[in-house]
Amino acid sequence: MDSSDDWTDGQRAVYDECHRAGSEWAADPDTPTEDVQHVINLGQADDDTLGDAETDYPPLVDAVAQATGEPVTSVPASHDDPGFRGFVDGVRDATADEVFGL
Repeated sequence: MDSSDDWTDGQRAVYDECHRAGSEWAADPDTPTEDVQHVINLGQADDDTLGDAETDYPPLVDAVAQATGEPVTSVPASHDDPGFRGFVDGVRDATADEVFGL
C-alpha cells in the first residue's frame, strides 16, 4: 500500500504545494541541469538507501517552508514525507524523459 493513502488533508496539501514548487523550479531555465539531476537522483533512491537522512537542499527546504508556513532547515529524505515526495515528483514530472533518460 502506498504511504500517501494514509496522509491527512494537511499532508496532501503540503505534497501538492511542494509538487507545484518542484515543477516550477525544474522548468525554470535558470535552474542548472546538474541540480535537477541531483533531485531526480534523490527521488529515485529507495528509502532503505536514504535511511533516516535529512536533506538541507535549498530549493526543497524553501518549498517545504512555503508550503507549511513554518521555518525549516532540513526535510526528511523519505518518500513517506509529503514535502520531499511532492518536490521530487514535481521535478520528475516537469522534466522531459529524453533529457535525463527517465
